[in-house]
Amino acid sequence: MAKHNRPTIILLLAVFVISILSIRYGAVYISLSEIVSSLSKYFTTPESMSLNERIFMDIRLPRAILCLTVGAGLAVGGTLMQALFRNPIVEPGLVGTSSGAAFGSALYFVLGAVLHFNAGEWTLPIAACAGALLSTVLVFTLSQSSQTGKSSIIALLLTGIAINALFMSGVGFLSYIARDPQARSITFWGLGTLSGANWHSVAITFFTVIICSVTALRFSNSLNALMLGETEAAMLGVNVKRLKLIVLTINVIMIAVCTAFVGVISFVGLIVPHLLRMTNGSDNRFLIRNSILLGGIILSAADLVARMLLRPAELPIGIVTSVIGVPVFIFLLRKKNYLF
Repeated sequence: MAKHNRPTIILLLAVFVISILSIRYGAVYISLSEIVSSLSKYFTTPESMSLNERIFMDIRLPRAILCLTVGAGLAVGGTLMQALFRNPIVEPGLVGTSSGAAFGSALYFVLGAVLHFNAGEWTLPIAACAGALLSTVLVFTLSQSSQTGKSSIIALLLTGIAINALFMSGVGFLSYIARDPQARSITFWGLGTLSGANWHSVAITFFTVIICSVTALRFSNSLNALMLGETEAAMLGVNVKRLKLIVLTINVIMIAVCTAFVGVISFVGLIVPHLLRMTNGSDNRFLIRNSILLGGIILSAADLVARMLLRPAELPIGIVTSVIGVPVFIFLLRKKNYLF
């Protein structure tokens, strides 16, 4: 057990370090004394807070927490999908979940006022979840064989590519008919951004990811049994159909809520499980738990690079994750002999 806990302890320390760096550095440098004073003033005399202290409490701190939370959600989503399909190249984006969430969010941005749909602070997450559910159901329905009623991995991925293209073209169409401010928002949001982080988005995303991750941990042993095959898992007492439904539901809700607030961010859910398997093996009890930590670390590091590289301006974080994720993923594929 101690051997398995060692990576978790290291990751916890890394989360602490990257959180401090993320909070302090950016377009404005915030000292440790300003952090301490802002925390004390916020609950006693908020009107006496300086500009840097307000930046810390209203912008930098919620952004750092949202970054850790979204990174955790994307990484856990990737771990669950790879475990469910017993395939190391599956991630939520490849089966249409992310593009569907993007379409649902863009539809709300452009036509929300016309459709008179308003559920308060939950409106955007609900729209994203609806789009993600629609796209995921389409992928799994269309990829099923008419003879066996089952989906092969190849059929699933190819169908996912087609559905991704369909929904992203829908996002493009909505950007075309949108007014200029809406179109710019959709375009920038489509590349991934944490610039709109606030305590409202932190609260919704944090509780969603925590609830979904804890629920996923409850089914880690069933996912371990599924690694042996569906028939073998059923013989061990696992209700495979129910397990698939639960894992897909968890994945859709978690990825949709994350995508609704920060846009489309690639490769986090793809490379985190690979990196963890190099240290922990394939036990989903440890993969899911450590995905929460490593996903947050990777996304926080990418966000720090996005803010520091062109400061005071910032790059869309999706560009940074792609630039970092592509070579890492190709290296992992070559190392595992999936390529060449």
